Order: sequence, then structure tokens, then C-alpha cells
Amino acid sequence: MQIKEMPANERPQEKLLYSGVKGLNNSELLALIIRTGSPERSAIQLAEEVISYTSDNIGDLGMAEVRELTEISGIGEAKACSIIAAMELSKRVKTDRFTKGKHRLKNCREVADMLMEELSAEKKEIFMTINLNAKLHIESKSIISIGSLASAPVHPREVFAPAVRRGAAAVVAAHNHPSGDPTPSYQDIEVTRRLYESSKIIGIKLIDHVIVGNGRFTSMKTEGYIDD
Repeated sequence: MQIKEMPANERPQEKLLYSGVKGLNNSELLALIIRTGSPERSAIQLAEEVISYTSDNIGDLGMAEVRELTEISGIGEAKACSIIAAMELSKRVKTDRFTKGKHRLKNCREVADMLMEELSAEKKEIFMTINLNAKLHIESKSIISIGSLASAPVHPREVFAPAVRRGAAAVVAAHNHPSGDPTPSYQDIEVTRRLYESSKIIGIKLIDHVIVGNGRFTSMKTEGYIDD
């Protein structure tokens, strides 16, 4: 079986070497991850097929699963795993810029930006905390609960336990809405109130509770459920 090769003027590796990575479009970048074509299509043509599968929204690849990608002709398990691994690595690189660099948290927008890509693609609700020191430098993240499509039940004891173990001075709570709509539910409001009251007793400040949706977020502090 012969693999279809790309014409010389369509080889993204050569383009990257001579022009730099910024000069590559999405299909060319994805072709470098796919590496080889199929008997019918070149790597770039396969990449275009994959992007077309996401309705030309490259961000939706972060939600893809192996079984979905292998439904595309020419994408086997190895190529699908490479694509998914690259998407996950991209998420981790983005969030590690904050957690590894002792980044000082300034506002809820930073929390949303940090977690948007990581959480908005999840198909289940994930509740997590960002643990901060006394200077509001980000020390670590902790996943508290992984729930269903509609909820991730949490208890204040579970939420603050990692912060207590790590000696954190403050936390930011965060979770996603798989529906894409970050409007807080009644349960979200009640959880926020319980966490806020518990934080005053424990002595670990609750900075905010951020709900992440599809390109949007809600700050429960901005909404008035958490006082300074």
C-alpha cells in the first residue's frame, strides 16, 4: 500500500523550517501532528478533513475522542491518539504558565482564561480549586469532584481539604457547565454560600467561585454572592 505524498510546495515541515511556525495555518500544523497521509489523501488533506469534521472550529478538537476521530476515513487509532495528545498538551501548557510560575492572581478573568480551554471541553462537570499563598500567588490546582452532565456535588470539607494540607491562605473555586451556559443554578448559589461561610470559619479566604462555559464565564463574587 502506497501512502500519498504531498507536493513539495505543500510540505509543512519545510515551511516551518524556513518561515517559522507562525506562517503555518491550522491544517498545516495538524498535518505535522498526523505526519503521514493515507493511500487516498495527503497529510494536509487528512488534516483538512479532521478540521471540517469539527465544523471548522479547531477548538472543538479538544472535546474529540479516539472513537470519533477514527470514523474519519484515513484516521486510524495512532493518528487519533496523536491529535488528542497534542490537544491535551496544549491545555496543560496554558495552565502550567500560571501554576509553575508563581503567578499572582489579579482578577476572575485570569481564572476564566486559565481554565476556559481546560474545562469548557469537558462533557462532565468538574469542580476544582486553585490554591493561593498569602500574596495570592498560585501554588497548585486540585480536582475536588468529577460529576455527571449536570452536577458535581461537593462538600466544604472536601473543597478546603487540599488547601489545608498545602497550607494555602486562599482558594478560588471553579467548575464548568458542559451545556456551555455559565449561568449559575440554584445549587451553584447554595454551594457558593456554604463555601463562603465555611471559609470564614476555617480561616482560608474564598476569593471567588468561577463558573466556566463555552467562551463565557460567571464570577460569583461579581454577582454579589461573595463579599471582600
